[in-house]
Order: sequence, then C-alpha cells, then structure tokens
Amino acid sequence: MQNLCKPVAQAAAALVLGLTAAAALAADGVFELGTVTVSGARAVPGGEEADEARLTQQQIRQDKGDTVGQAVAVLPGVALSRTGRNEDVVYVRGFDARQVPVFVDGVPLYVPYDGYVDYARFTTFDLAEIRVAKAGASLLYGPNTLGGAINLVTRKPTRAFEGDVRLGFASGAERQAAVNLGSKQDLWYAQLGLSALDADSFPLPGGFRDYKAKPTDTGSSRENAYRNDRRLSLKLGLTPNASDEYALGYVRQEGEKGNPVYTGQSSSGVRYWQWPYWDKDSLYFISSTRLGQNNVLKARVFHDRYSNRLEAFADARYAKSLVNANFPSVYDDSSIGATLEWANVALAGHELRLALSYKEDKHQDSNPADPKIAPKNYRDVTTSIAAEDQITLGADWRLRLGLSHDRRDAKEVYQWPTGATSATNGVAELVRSLGGAGNEAYAVAAHKTRFPTIKDRYSARMGAALPNPDLKPESANHLELGLRGTPWAGASGQAALFYSRITDLMQSVYVAAPLNTCGQGSRQCAQMQNVGKARHMGLELALQQQLARGLSASAAYTYLARRNLSDEAVLLTDTPRQRLFAALQWAPSDAWELRATLEAEQGRRVAFANGKNNTWRDLAGFGVAGLKATYRPRKDFALDLGVHNLGDKWYELAEGYPMPGRVWFVQGSYRF
Repeated sequence: MQNLCKPVAQAAAALVLGLTAAAALAADGVFELGTVTVSGARAVPGGEEADEARLTQQQIRQDKGDTVGQAVAVLPGVALSRTGRNEDVVYVRGFDARQVPVFVDGVPLYVPYDGYVDYARFTTFDLAEIRVAKAGASLLYGPNTLGGAINLVTRKPTRAFEGDVRLGFASGAERQAAVNLGSKQDLWYAQLGLSALDADSFPLPGGFRDYKAKPTDTGSSRENAYRNDRRLSLKLGLTPNASDEYALGYVRQEGEKGNPVYTGQSSSGVRYWQWPYWDKDSLYFISSTRLGQNNVLKARVFHDRYSNRLEAFADARYAKSLVNANFPSVYDDSSIGATLEWANVALAGHELRLALSYKEDKHQDSNPADPKIAPKNYRDVTTSIAAEDQITLGADWRLRLGLSHDRRDAKEVYQWPTGATSATNGVAELVRSLGGAGNEAYAVAAHKTRFPTIKDRYSARMGAALPNPDLKPESANHLELGLRGTPWAGASGQAALFYSRITDLMQSVYVAAPLNTCGQGSRQCAQMQNVGKARHMGLELALQQQLARGLSASAAYTYLARRNLSDEAVLLTDTPRQRLFAALQWAPSDAWELRATLEAEQGRRVAFANGKNNTWRDLAGFGVAGLKATYRPRKDFALDLGVHNLGDKWYELAEGYPMPGRVWFVQGSYRF
C-alpha cells in the first residue's frame, strides 16, 4: 500500500507545482496559457527551459523596447539588422527569422510565403513578456525551430479593474499612444489593448553623407522613412474552476511604411518603394482542461491572415508608379491550424507531453495593375507529432527528452510540380542544481530542422532564378553548456558556450539554363539548392549586480563566430562577431531613477554589390550611449525623459542604410 501511495503523492505534487507555477505567472499579469514551456513537474522560476531568456514587461519598458526587435536586442545571443526593406530582422546566434520563428501566445506568426516577419511592425505595448528560446527550444513549439523560437506572451488581468495609459513623443515626429484595460472576475476575464506608433522620419547622424550620384538624403532627416502602425488586441477568457481555462483572442494590425533609399557606394540597390498597407489579422482559441487527477488537455486553434501591397516608383518624387510584371505586388496569405497537447503525470518523476499539430498555409501573389497576369496560388500543409518528457532524477537532477516528426506537403503550387518532404527532430537537456539559490549547470544537445518556404522553392526572383521544388529541409546539430544563478551576493548571471553545425543549408547557386531564360543573353540562372554546410559557435555572458542601495549595473555580451564550411569564399553575413549591451542604473530617491546604457558591436560583415560581382564589406564597429531619467511623483505615474545615440554617431546595421542619429524622447504612463 505504501509503494502505491508514493507515486500517487508524487503525481499530485507535480500538479500542485504546475498550478503554483501558473499562479506565479498570473500574479505577474502573464497569460499563462500563451506559454509553451511551463512545466508542472519542476518548480523552475518563470517556467523557462535552461537556455531560454525571459524579458518582463518592466525590462521591455526600461530600455524603450517599443517594438519586438528593439526589445530583444538587449539579450545575449541576439543581434538586430535593419534591412533595405525598412524592416527589422532578428538573429539568434546567427539564425534568422526563418530559422527562429516567432509566436504570439504559442501561435505561429510568421508570413507563410517566405517565413519572415518584420519585427518593427510588432509593438510591445500589450505584451506581458517575451521569451527567447535557443538551441534547446521545446519541440512543442512545432516545426521549423532550427535555431530557436520567440514567443510573445500577452497580458492577463489580475484585478477586478486595471489598466494603463501611455503617451510619448520622439525626434522624427514620432508619436505613440497606448491603452490597456483588463478585468478579472470569478468565472471570466477580459483584456483589451489599443496602440498606435507613428513617425514621419528620423534624424540623420552627424557627418552623414549620401554617396549616390543623385543624392536623395541631403537634409537633416531621413527621406521616405515614415511608418504608421496600429494594433488592437482583445482576449476573453472563462475560468469555470481552479484548473480549467478557455480563452478566445483576436489581434488586428494595420501598418504603412516607406522604404528609405540606399545611400552607399554601390551602383545598384537604389529602390523607390512604399508599402501603402501591411496588415495582419489573428484569431485564436486556447484552452486547458484537467482530466482526472493525472491528465491535462491543452488545445490551440487559430486563423491568421496577412496582406500587403508593395509599390515601386520611378524616382524620389514618388509621383510616377511603375507598372510592369513585378509591380505593384500584392500578397494575400492565410494560415489555419490547430495543436492538441496532452500532459500526463501518472508516472512518478515524469511529466510526459504529446502534441499533434496541423497547419495549412496559403499564399497568393497578384498584380492588380495587369489583369492579364493570373494570380499565383500556393498551398502548403504541415503536420507534426511531438513528445517530450520532463524527468526528475533526484533532488538535484532534471532531464528533458524530446522527439518529433514533421511533414510538409505542397498541395497547390501555381504551375510547378507539387511535392512533399519530412524531417525528424530531437532534444535532450540535463540540468544539475548547484546548492540552491537557483544556481544550475546544464547541457543541451539537439537536432533541429527547417522546411524550405514557398519562396525558397518556387520564387523566380523577378525573372532571375529557377524554382527548385525538391529542396530538402535544413538541419542543425546543437551542443550547449551553461551556468546560471547567483555567483555571489547581490549578483545574478548566466554563461553559455554553444556550437551549431548546419547541413543542407539552402544557398543560391548559378546553374546552366537555356539562352535568355533569366535575362537577355544569359545562359545561367540562380537556383536555391541544399549545398551549404556551416558552423556557428560562440560565448554568451550576462550579469546583473547590485552595487549599493539604489545602484545596479548589468551587461550582456556575445561572441559569435560563423563559418561557411562548404565554400570559405562565400561569407556568412549580417551578424556582429562581438556585441555588448550594458547599463548602469541609479535611484537617488524614491521619485527619481537615472539609467545610462551602452550598445557596442564589432565585426559585422555585409554583402556589397559592386556592379560586376557580389563582394563583402566589414561595417565599422560602434558604441552608442543612451541616457534616461524617470520621475515618479506617485507609484501609479511615471515620466521618462531620455536620449538615444547621445554622441550622434553615424553607424549602420546594413551597408548604405544609416541608423538614427541623436534621438530625444519623452514618455508618460499612468497605471490604475
């Protein structure tokens, strides 16, 4: 009888720990159903995996992380690039947005056509936290987490009536306004978020020069750099008892942006583009139901729609639109999908999870200016089955094992042949507790994959390329060793060594083709092929130190070395070799807080087209300082005054696209 009671007691304890973890998240206003890695079998603060970073709402706000790209750039292992399409691209240990998909409340958010997402279009005003998982990202996220996953977790109210209002202004005629309202009742809750973030331009840095033969940026502000983003989020939830929850969420985004013109020394790359709309709708349902003493059933069902229009113009006056086979370009994408996840803690020391997922992606590319050009329709179906087991090996040891199998079927592919491909993924994570106080050592080994996107397989690159419907998935083998916890009094930190080896890397290569196939007089075409092998390795360090009462410092450092193992003459680009984000914070009184930041990087290499051949350039390293003063005359009101790029430094994250110069800002917020 005693032997029978022990596993029952352990299973009950696991469920209690799970409810405790959920309660802790709820107390922070976090929508716990929107997380993926919360575990009931182990009391990990915040529920994150060993190599997962978590940005709270307070951390996002303290460094003016108004967009997701700005917010996550302060984390070790993360680098931001601002491309020629006026969009933010986030790299995690050298992996881009196609290889590190983004989710909102666990629902995939990326664009079906190319797998990318513009992180500058996603504001953070209605988020409770952002989670960035790396090599050891849970397989429960679903397919394509080759280099990790980013989950945007929304808010959940904790009181009968609560909310906040925010208003701000910045250089470049930037305006922002946001309001969040929430209500938590005995059996239901509701959350509403409204926000707007607009800018006419941004100030150019001191000493800036436009190198084009016909310069477009000769004043003090960047031309065609406007952006307007609106966001509505709504969530209604039912909580009929202490263990069950059902939530319906809706998010509407409306965006509009210009494309600043290239200002570098290349003779190519000059484009006069604008997006009159960049819109997204997401409707999703998430539920969690306890079945008996040992089982929990969780479901996610979603419908996502994305549409945009790209217009090209003849010159910088933006008066004459180009109308041809490529412009204007209108995208109409949609996704529908579901995930069913079952968790069981009947076996002592185990929390077993099994997930089934289905996702159908549709893409339509059309040219409304020429009705003779038929719309191009594409449809992919992706399915996955995943299992993970959280195993408690004793008082100080934990083990997580996971295995998944994914399949992608091309159901409709315009005029090209359809096809199918599959991939298997695995992850193992071992964690050792080091004497309490949250100190841990961990090791991660993982095999992850990414399916080729519709664009990878079928895009003709405006007549310059051949499709390749037989592309195979990319794969990566990861190893990571790390420490995290409290190394000494008043400090908390984390250190990690990582190594990733990528095979079947998709790269564009030139192949023989019939005359004039890809341009007049050309006998070659570009084509995406699985020819690449690469290696990413590096070091991450993060430390927060309380120096004295009211005085603290923090730093996050990344060293990243990437190498093309297939062809060392073809370099891997767009990420810095070294990156540092540091901050010093001082609160001289209860009402005042001062914060100084330093962002520095070195060793970023980018592609450069010299008119004959594609080559590479090393961008200059830089250090950019920021200052912010916060005044809180009362607990529910705060006023921020600050400046970014204090020294008005001319620096770039992509060649020919200067980052903003000195930017002044003011923000006020009121909580109730």
